[in-house]
Amino acid sequence: MYTRRDFGRLAFSAAAAKLDSSVNGVQIGVQSYSFRDRSLDDAIKGMTEAGLALCELWQGHVEPPGRGRANRDELREWRSTVSLEEFKKVREKFKDAGIRLYAYNYSFRDDFSDQEIARGFEMAKALGVKYLTASSTLTAAKRIAPLAQKAKIYVAMHGHDNVKNSNEFAKPESFEMAMGYSPYIRVNLDIGHFWAAGYDPVDYIQKHHDKIVTLHIKDRKKDHGANLPFGEGDTPIKEVLQLLKKNKFKIPANIEYEYKGSDTVAEVKKCFEYCKQALA
Repeated sequence: MYTRRDFGRLAFSAAAAKLDSSVNGVQIGVQSYSFRDRSLDDAIKGMTEAGLALCELWQGHVEPPGRGRANRDELREWRSTVSLEEFKKVREKFKDAGIRLYAYNYSFRDDFSDQEIARGFEMAKALGVKYLTASSTLTAAKRIAPLAQKAKIYVAMHGHDNVKNSNEFAKPESFEMAMGYSPYIRVNLDIGHFWAAGYDPVDYIQKHHDKIVTLHIKDRKKDHGANLPFGEGDTPIKEVLQLLKKNKFKIPANIEYEYKGSDTVAEVKKCFEYCKQALA
């Protein structure tokens, strides 16, 4: 006999099975960091409500809260010992919601132990993804490269706009250098940060689309401007999306809601609607 909760789950699964956020051949997804104000379960609900069927999962939705920089040793211990069954459970949550889990955002830094780095690839396999994305450094990338190649898991480096620090990813040259370490090092191009750093994401995608694992879609102004609602900055979001459409580049375009707004789900919906209109 079905309970009321069972019927609720069945209804949720039926609705989730219909999720499809591709627009004119371009897959629009979301970085779950967009839902950083809520738990993983509520973030998944928000994704389904927004109609988004693909996710790049932020590590903050998996790792225990309160174990950040102030509790670095505890976080290192958790990463090194947590059962991989926990990640398989996360994978099932996305599957039940009808959302394709595409990549896990696990940001390798210079203070990562060898065990923390190695566990990242084990986590990716438990989640069923073949891509990790990382806000990382060139020095960390050297350590990551041989393990990525051994695991056959791609690590896509995420750039910001700090062009003054040569160890950070911001300039095209930093991506190029890291990719020289291994064919399993790729690019996670954040078009807002890339634009704010003074570079043209349209030109970069045209030239390096085969090396780009995923895009982050956000709007900023040039010269290190703030994150803004889509359409209020001058990042060429429409031109990027039209480029994907025209050339049939199979690169997920993941919304990353990072500007100041009111209701998260409502703002992510607005971002998605902007992308739909840009691809019309």
